[in-house]
This record gives sequence, structure tokens and C-alpha cells, in this order.
Amino acid sequence: MGGLKWDLVLCLAAAWTIVSLALVKGVQSSGKVVYFTALFPYLVLVILLIRGVTLDGAYEGIIFYIYPTADKISKLQSIEVWAAAATQIFYSLGTSFGGLLTMASYNRFNNNCFRDSILIAFINCATSIFAGFVIFSIIGFMAKQADLPIEEVIKGGPGLVFIAYPEAVTQMPVPQLWSFLFFSMIITLGLDSMFTLTETITTAIMDQFPMLRNHKGKVAICSGLTGFFLGLTMCTKGGIFMFELIDWYAAAWSLLICGITEVIITVYVYGHRNIFVNIQEMEINLPKAMKYYFLTTWKVLTPLSLIFILLLKFVDYIPAYSTNTQEKYVFPDAVQCLGWAMSLVPVVFLIVGAPLEYYKRKSEGKSTDMLSLLSPSDEWGPSFVKNGVKKPAGQPELVELL
Repeated sequence: MGGLKWDLVLCLAAAWTIVSLALVKGVQSSGKVVYFTALFPYLVLVILLIRGVTLDGAYEGIIFYIYPTADKISKLQSIEVWAAAATQIFYSLGTSFGGLLTMASYNRFNNNCFRDSILIAFINCATSIFAGFVIFSIIGFMAKQADLPIEEVIKGGPGLVFIAYPEAVTQMPVPQLWSFLFFSMIITLGLDSMFTLTETITTAIMDQFPMLRNHKGKVAICSGLTGFFLGLTMCTKGGIFMFELIDWYAAAWSLLICGITEVIITVYVYGHRNIFVNIQEMEINLPKAMKYYFLTTWKVLTPLSLIFILLLKFVDYIPAYSTNTQEKYVFPDAVQCLGWAMSLVPVVFLIVGAPLEYYKRKSEGKSTDMLSLLSPSDEWGPSFVKNGVKKPAGQPELVELL
């Protein structure tokens, strides 16, 4: 791995310092910062698109992006493409990371979460498509400058962000301005993701240990320090290889397993009827068509598609490799084992958590039969109670809503 590169160490320290300070008071402080970090990238994308489409070769790049060819359509038969798409959606939406649940927990009790979920999904996909126009307008310009086919200029992974795109920016007039805008956007996107994930970690810690809720600042700072020390492995001379290994394994099939588990437990164990009862308690009126849509998605489409992608991901397994060398470098077996170990961490928590909960209930003298283990606790229910009417303890009454 080589020694530490101190310029990267200082940048890492600065990033975690900003995150820790922004979260020191929880969402009260991070919420104000996110107004800037979430909206600024859109402004930069619009500016870069306006500049990009005026460059020589931009038209060819955009046509390559939007025009379907037989070769592109044939790639849809590859499971690697679908697995990459699923992973990208998981990453961009933050599905199964816990960030959506954490941030949603700060909403009003009767906030229309269904409207928000649909809006977020469409805005996420629309942003990705819009960003594609920005990227391929610049790639078309790069191909024109190098007198090469666009296929040979396209570079995926970190190489696109940190090598290819900056190289193209330097060929524009006033390169300092475009470099500043581009890297400012990258920094704000990174910080925005760090805010959400770190807030999820601190919230989980404080929920597990309620005595720490009066020490939000200390928990945020300790989380930031932990993240800083864990990130030092990527600040070495060979840190890019560690980055690619983590990117390849850390949130791949394990994330799909977490997503499948969440869907099955929520829809088949807790039950879709109970979910609709909870929605009714939130005073959200769903049209009947939307109820059938969500029911079909929850019970059939989502679990089956995730299980299918997960199985094919194992069948079509490709060992991790790096593209940051002249030739594709496949990591040795020992490094592949390290990657598999990272992937297993979330799954281990799922496997170990069940028997721990069983023995905890047994030691407390509580019932340990299957029905009791799979039922909500007596404390389950909304913290906000309208008109002072307390909701009965235990599992919500099953109501046939469809």
C-alpha cells in the first residue's frame, strides 16, 4: 500500500471536520447546510451543460448517449448491466443504508411519505439522465480533440471523475473557472452523502443507548474520528486500489440481501394490512389504484427482482479488478477474501441479531415462540397521538383495506 500521502490525509481530516461540525447539533445544524449542498450541484450541472453543448463535438457525444444501437441493446442481456443498475439505484437513493428512514423520522407524523417517495424516485432518475447529457457533451468534446471514437474515450469509475473530466476541463477557455465549479460540485455531493450516512450512524447509536441523546455533539465527533481513521487506508500511495476494492464489495450483494430482508420482514411478517392501517393513522388517503400498485410492488415485483439479480450476481461472479493501471489488474486471492469479508459484515449482523434477541427475551422471561418473536413490541406505535387518544398497545388491528 505504501506510506501515507499527507495531502490526502489533510483533505480527509478537513472533510470529516466539516461533517462533524455540521452534525454536532443533529438535524438542526445539518438541515441548514443541506439546503446548500443539495441544491448547489444542480446549479453547477446547469452551468456545465450550457457550456458543454457549445463545445465542438458535443452533438456527437449526446447522440452517442441517447441513440440506441444494436450493440447497446444487446448489452441488456448481460446480468452485469442489470446488477450495476440495481447497485446504482441503491447508491443514489440510499436504499437499505438507513439514511431514508433516519431523515424521514424527523418529519411530521402526518407527512405524506408516499408522495415524497414517488417524487424522490423520479427526481433521482431525472437527475441521473440530466447529468448524462452534461457528461457526454464533454466526452464528445474530448473525442473530437483527440480524434478518437467516443467508445475509446469513455472511462468508468473514479477515472472519469478524477482524470478524464478534469483533463477535458483544462482544454476549455478559462479552465480555472470550470475546474473550480466542477470540483466544488464533487465536494458538495460527497459531503451531502457523508452528512446523511453519519447522521444515520449517530441516530442508531443514540437510539440503542438513550443515555447518549444529551451528548449529540460528542457522538458526532466520535463518529467522525472513527470515519477518519478507517479512511486512512485510502490515503496511502496505493489507496486507490483499496478504494476500488471497497467500492466493488462493500455495498454489492450484501446490500441486496439487506434490501430483500427489509421487504420480506415489512410486507410478509409485519404485514401489508398493518402498513395500510399505519398509513390511515397518518391521515394519508391513498387511491385504490395506488394501494394495488404498492401492494404488487412490495409483495411481488421488488422481492423477486432483487432475488433474481442477487442469484445471477453469484452465478456471474467477477473478481474485483482495478482499471487504474495500463492493463486491467485483477486483485490477488488474499485481497479478494478481504473484500468478501467486508461484504459479509452486514449479513453477519442479520444472522447474529436473531439468536441474540431470542436469548435476551428468554433471560427477561418473555415469550420466545415464533409468533411473539415476529410481533411488534408493546411500545410500538406513533409517538404523536392526535387529540390525546392513546393507541392500544401491541400490534395494530388488522383491517381489510383493499
